Amino acid sequence: MITPGNAAPSRMLEAPTIRQHSLTLGKNSRSQIKSQKPLILWMTGLSGAGKSTVADRIEHRLWQCGHHTMILDGDNLRFGLNKDLTFTDAGRVENIRRTAEVAKLMLDAGLIVICSLISPFRRERTEARQLVGADEFLEVFVDAPLDECMRRDPKGLYARALAGQIPNFTGISSPYEPPDAPEIHLRTDMADVDTLAGQVLDELRRRGIIACVP
Repeated sequence: MITPGNAAPSRMLEAPTIRQHSLTLGKNSRSQIKSQKPLILWMTGLSGAGKSTVADRIEHRLWQCGHHTMILDGDNLRFGLNKDLTFTDAGRVENIRRTAEVAKLMLDAGLIVICSLISPFRRERTEARQLVGADEFLEVFVDAPLDECMRRDPKGLYARALAGQIPNFTGISSPYEPPDAPEIHLRTDMADVDTLAGQVLDELRRRGIIACVP
């Protein structure tokens, strides 16, 4: 029996009865009307590292400059799009695959998309990157030592994982594979949220994604 989150994605889309439909408007047209360059900021890191907090501050500062954005937060997606998925390795892989596909759709809409989720495996992050153009995906490593994340433990998850109440918990009973060469490396144990958000925005300005100074 196939259960959600524990099997490979269906191959139904390979049926000969469907084909890709060509559209009049594309990503360039949709982004031009917004006067911005679309981008995926993929923020990865341990639970408690500060991904959601930094992502929220980045989005707010982009909004202050008039940019069109959307955050795809890992926890929030688990309440809707990905609520049927488990936290097994297979469930996590499918979680990333779905999120990456949605991020690509939003990129095609001309948005700056901020993905904030643990995404523990390098292979799935690489596959997410390969869905889009080389200059449309920036990996942001939101880095804090495991002991610091455990000290913060904002949701009480590490305590429960250590007590054996949460199986397959990243950093405790399931591995986290840090990025080998992220475009942006944020040490959240060494700077406050405004400084960290500023580092990301500085890099976006350097790459010509944005021009303003929020």
